[in-house]
Amino acid sequence: MSGENQQVDASSTPDAVPGPPAGHAVSAVPAVPSVPAERASRARRLAAPALYLAAAGAAFTYVGTVDPNEPGHYPVCPLLRLTGILCPGCGGLRSAHAFAHGDLAAAFGSNALAVVGYFVFAGFMALWLVRALRGGPVPRIVLRPGHWWAVGAVLLIFAVVRNFSFGSALAP
Repeated sequence: MSGENQQVDASSTPDAVPGPPAGHAVSAVPAVPSVPAERASRARRLAAPALYLAAAGAAFTYVGTVDPNEPGHYPVCPLLRLTGILCPGCGGLRSAHAFAHGDLAAAFGSNALAVVGYFVFAGFMALWLVRALRGGPVPRIVLRPGHWWAVGAVLLIFAVVRNFSFGSALAP
């Protein structure tokens, strides 16, 4: 076969770039994402952190309006009822009530670890919202096993210390 009369099929070559059929005009305007699609994407990214914030806000609103210091509104801690020992969560509702009313000292006095948890949650949510606005990945809390043991040790020490007379400042 001579190379003079060979017909080349452009669709079968690997370097072929598909184009419009013969006789059709090519548009010089590049494809630009539409603004509503970008807003929908941003709204979709913000939906999850907004729902978490709404749930946390609803919980704090409820605890802020229904006082846990008045008996009968919330159940008593089962560990406290059965053994008389304060668990690390005892005083958490009173802490949330005081925190919702802006009384940080009373919140810290009811349950110091809960107040630390509120600030950790707020920081995590702020980071998540910023990343969602910028289109970044969802932040993850990844702890090594040693860190989990440290968290458990802090909770255990907090629970033990608040049950002794020298740690009465940590008791609700």
